[in-house]
Amino acid sequence: ASAAIKRYVGLGNALNATALNAIGTTYVCLLNATELDAIDPPSLKLVSLNPSACSQETKNILYEKAKKAFSGQHHLPAYYELILPYLGGAPAADLKALSKANVNMNVSTFVTLRRESLMSLTPLEVQGLLGLNLPELAQWQYRTPVREWIQVQKQSELDKLHIGLTGGTQEGYINIVTPRFPALSSAPLGTVAMAFHLLPALLLSFLMVSILS
Repeated sequence: ASAAIKRYVGLGNALNATALNAIGTTYVCLLNATELDAIDPPSLKLVSLNPSACSQETKNILYEKAKKAFSGQHHLPAYYELILPYLGGAPAADLKALSKANVNMNVSTFVTLRRESLMSLTPLEVQGLLGLNLPELAQWQYRTPVREWIQVQKQSELDKLHIGLTGGTQEGYINIVTPRFPALSSAPLGTVAMAFHLLPALLLSFLMVSILS
């Protein structure tokens, strides 16, 4: 299929609505960045694609194409349904704008959003996006990516959602999620232990010198 698409494009044929309908959701993920860039945005008005299984790069490119295709309907209620299949590539700014449009996004869609975009949303913006579906978010609070999102929010802000989300940061604290790497220390364990043992004394000495000076 990939070879056929490359051959088709290589012969100078356009990836218009007819070609995209032939490619369909089954093979749209095979398109490379150059082929995706060649898509004329209005063509997406006449096709039904779902790039949810594609790479993040493909989702990002198709979202921008779809955004241009449906820009004339941006302020209409139907816009959300038209752009919905492509939201996996939406930047944070566009999701924040949607949060003010009463779209009642399904949680199943929310968890497939572009990760960095999702992580930048505030609890209030998530409430705006999910609307009537907000209570369902509690069922995902121990699963990725909702758990990671919760961990970077203030617990006081999560409490305002009134759906029982826990695990946010407390006032005066910050949750730091560290990558799981094996310890990479070339120093013998005895040396490391001695350093930790002497650390309080060294800090106290430094403090006393600072006060006396």
